[in-house]
Amino acid sequence: MTLDLTQYDALSFDCYGTLIDWEAGIAAVIGPWARRSDPSITDEQALVAYSEHEAAVEREAPAMRYPDVLRESFRRLGTELGFEVTEADADALGTSVPDWPAFADSAEALQRLQRHYRLIILSNVDREGFAGSNRRLGVEFDEILTAEDIGSYKPNPANFAALAQRAEEIGATGRLLHVAQSLFHDHVPAKAAGLPGVWINRRHAQPGWGATPDPRAEVTPDMELPSLAAFADAVERAFAAR
Repeated sequence: MTLDLTQYDALSFDCYGTLIDWEAGIAAVIGPWARRSDPSITDEQALVAYSEHEAAVEREAPAMRYPDVLRESFRRLGTELGFEVTEADADALGTSVPDWPAFADSAEALQRLQRHYRLIILSNVDREGFAGSNRRLGVEFDEILTAEDIGSYKPNPANFAALAQRAEEIGATGRLLHVAQSLFHDHVPAKAAGLPGVWINRRHAQPGWGATPDPRAEVTPDMELPSLAAFADAVERAFAAR
């Protein structure tokens, strides 16, 4: 399928993994922690081990606020690896979201995209955590939907139902495009909901899934690009050619 990028009124974005480098943020805490017990463990190995625990906690406790999801996921990782997770360790991860860096291209690309679309956030965090990240992104989003607002975490279909409802409320039904990195959290459930998607494949130069679980399902996003800047470039070309 070739997307006509000029036919959409709004873009919905995953934030963490797409706009904010959550792998760098999480690894900054759990990597040094793991190496205190085993110096051979790489950040990537720690992230892969961590990923399934976060997905499980979000599935089992959909109303839990994201800082507590991070704490509990870290404790479960410690149990799996046999390494102690102190309360200070757990709090270090639980309070770290505002410190997670934006990808270098996020702010500038969002500014370019905002010239053509309304921008919506559909994120697996709480309001407070996203507010900290938003300061790094340099734009004012038109709509913000978090797991705290919805009461569940992606890939729960309820999150995409909430997005569809908001799209209807702002008159963007059928003219909404979802932009995300995670196949597991975003593209599989978005496709099931009938929502077209652009895969910002931030890990295109790396094997494996990192902090994002294996999607466990076949999915083909409607467009794949290696960065948000590349997507903004494609959008500008499309509108210039109209």
